[in-house]
Amino acid sequence: MTRLAVGLGCDRGTPAATIAQAVDFALAQLGFVRGQVAALASIDLKADEVGLLAFAVERGWSLRFYSAAELAAVAVPNPSETVRRHTGTPSVSEAAALLVGGGSAADLLLEKFKHCGADGRNVTVSVARYLNRILQNE
Repeated sequence: MTRLAVGLGCDRGTPAATIAQAVDFALAQLGFVRGQVAALASIDLKADEVGLLAFAVERGWSLRFYSAAELAAVAVPNPSETVRRHTGTPSVSEAAALLVGGGSAADLLLEKFKHCGADGRNVTVSVARYLNRILQNE
Protein backbone atom coordinates (compact mmCIF):
# COMPACT_ATOMS: atom_id res chain seq x y z
CA MET A 1 0.00 0.00 0.00
CA THR A 2 1.32 3.45 -0.92
CA ARG A 3 2.04 5.57 2.15
CA LEU A 4 1.38 9.30 1.82
CA ALA A 5 2.82 12.56 3.09
CA VAL A 6 0.41 15.51 3.11
CA GLY A 7 1.54 19.13 3.05
CA LEU A 8 -0.95 21.79 4.14
CA GLY A 9 -1.35 25.51 3.89
CA CYS A 10 -4.42 27.35 5.14
CA ASP A 11 -5.89 30.74 5.95
CA ARG A 12 -5.54 31.89 9.52
CA GLY A 13 -8.55 30.67 11.52
CA THR A 14 -9.51 27.81 9.20
CA PRO A 15 -11.66 25.28 11.08
CA ALA A 16 -10.65 21.63 11.31
CA ALA A 17 -13.77 20.63 9.34
CA THR A 18 -12.70 22.73 6.33
CA ILE A 19 -9.18 21.28 6.45
CA ALA A 20 -10.65 17.77 6.69
CA GLN A 21 -12.87 18.40 3.67
CA ALA A 22 -9.92 19.65 1.60
CA VAL A 23 -7.73 16.67 2.52
CA ASP A 24 -10.55 14.19 1.88
CA PHE A 25 -11.24 15.75 -1.54
CA ALA A 26 -7.53 15.63 -2.40
CA LEU A 27 -7.20 11.98 -1.38
CA ALA A 28 -10.37 11.04 -3.29
CA GLN A 29 -9.03 12.76 -6.41
CA LEU A 30 -6.04 10.41 -6.24
CA GLY A 31 -8.07 7.33 -5.32
CA PHE A 32 -6.39 7.04 -1.91
CA VAL A 33 -7.90 6.63 1.56
CA ARG A 34 -7.19 8.17 4.97
CA GLY A 35 -5.44 5.06 6.20
CA GLN A 36 -2.62 5.64 3.73
CA VAL A 37 -1.58 8.97 5.26
CA ALA A 38 1.62 8.61 7.29
CA ALA A 39 2.25 12.27 8.19
CA LEU A 40 1.15 15.88 7.79
CA ALA A 41 3.36 18.94 7.56
CA SER A 42 3.10 22.71 7.28
CA ILE A 43 5.05 25.89 7.97
CA ASP A 44 6.00 26.77 11.54
CA LEU A 45 3.88 29.92 11.25
CA LYS A 46 0.91 27.53 11.59
CA ALA A 47 2.18 25.80 14.75
CA ASP A 48 -0.53 27.59 16.76
CA GLU A 49 -3.29 27.14 14.19
CA VAL A 50 -6.14 25.63 16.23
CA GLY A 51 -8.01 24.05 13.32
CA LEU A 52 -4.87 22.44 11.91
CA LEU A 53 -3.82 21.05 15.29
CA ALA A 54 -7.33 19.75 15.98
CA PHE A 55 -7.49 18.12 12.54
CA ALA A 56 -4.23 16.23 13.12
CA VAL A 57 -5.44 15.02 16.54
CA GLU A 58 -8.84 13.98 15.17
CA ARG A 59 -7.19 11.89 12.45
CA GLY A 60 -4.40 10.58 14.70
CA TRP A 61 -1.76 11.77 12.24
CA SER A 62 1.64 13.16 13.18
CA LEU A 63 2.09 16.84 12.30
CA ARG A 64 5.49 18.37 11.64
CA PHE A 65 6.29 22.04 11.14
CA TYR A 66 9.15 23.44 9.06
CA SER A 67 10.70 26.90 8.97
CA ALA A 68 10.37 29.12 5.91
CA ALA A 69 14.09 28.58 5.22
CA GLU A 70 13.70 24.78 5.26
CA LEU A 71 10.69 24.97 2.94
CA ALA A 72 12.38 27.46 0.60
CA ALA A 73 15.29 25.06 0.07
CA VAL A 74 12.98 22.48 -1.57
CA ALA A 75 12.56 22.51 -5.36
CA VAL A 76 8.84 22.50 -6.19
CA PRO A 77 6.89 22.67 -9.46
CA ASN A 78 4.62 25.55 -8.43
CA PRO A 79 6.48 28.27 -6.49
CA SER A 80 4.42 31.37 -5.71
CA GLU A 81 5.61 34.91 -5.16
CA THR A 82 2.38 35.63 -3.27
CA VAL A 83 3.13 32.80 -0.84
CA ARG A 84 6.73 34.07 -0.52
CA ARG A 85 5.51 37.58 0.39
CA HIS A 86 3.26 36.22 3.15
CA THR A 87 5.43 33.43 4.54
CA GLY A 88 9.03 33.92 3.43
CA THR A 89 9.00 30.79 1.25
CA PRO A 90 7.67 30.25 -2.28
CA SER A 91 5.94 27.01 -1.26
CA VAL A 92 4.24 25.66 1.84
CA SER A 93 2.11 22.65 0.90
CA GLU A 94 4.31 21.15 -1.83
CA ALA A 95 7.57 21.71 0.04
CA ALA A 96 6.13 20.47 3.35
CA ALA A 97 4.81 17.27 1.74
CA LEU A 98 8.21 16.59 0.20
CA LEU A 99 10.14 17.33 3.39
CA VAL A 100 8.01 15.17 5.66
CA GLY A 101 7.85 12.43 3.04
CA GLY A 102 11.59 12.40 2.40
CA GLY A 103 11.27 12.64 -1.38
CA SER A 104 11.87 14.95 -4.31
CA ALA A 105 9.54 16.76 -6.72
CA ALA A 106 9.21 13.51 -8.68
CA ASP A 107 7.45 12.03 -5.64
CA LEU A 108 4.61 14.59 -5.69
CA LEU A 109 1.36 12.81 -6.49
CA LEU A 110 -0.85 15.89 -6.19
CA GLU A 111 0.45 19.42 -6.61
CA LYS A 112 -1.19 22.37 -4.85
CA PHE A 113 -4.82 21.28 -4.64
CA LYS A 114 -6.72 24.44 -3.69
CA HIS A 115 -10.01 24.27 -1.79
CA CYS A 116 -12.26 27.06 -0.53
CA GLY A 117 -14.67 25.90 2.15
CA ALA A 118 -18.26 27.07 2.57
CA ASP A 119 -16.88 29.28 5.35
CA GLY A 120 -14.73 31.17 2.81
CA ARG A 121 -11.47 29.78 4.24
CA ASN A 122 -8.81 28.51 1.84
CA VAL A 123 -6.77 25.34 2.20
CA THR A 124 -3.99 24.12 -0.05
CA VAL A 125 -3.12 20.41 -0.02
CA SER A 126 -0.19 18.63 -1.65
CA VAL A 127 0.35 14.88 -1.50
CA ALA A 128 3.63 13.03 -1.97
CA ARG A 129 4.85 9.48 -1.58
CA TYR A 130 5.98 8.85 1.99
CA LEU A 131 9.55 7.59 1.80
CA ASN A 132 10.88 8.87 5.12
CA ARG A 133 12.34 5.78 6.80
CA ILE A 134 13.20 7.67 10.01
CA LEU A 135 9.59 8.66 10.74
CA GLN A 136 8.34 5.18 9.76
CA ASN A 137 10.30 3.76 12.69
CA GLU A 138 8.79 6.12 15.28
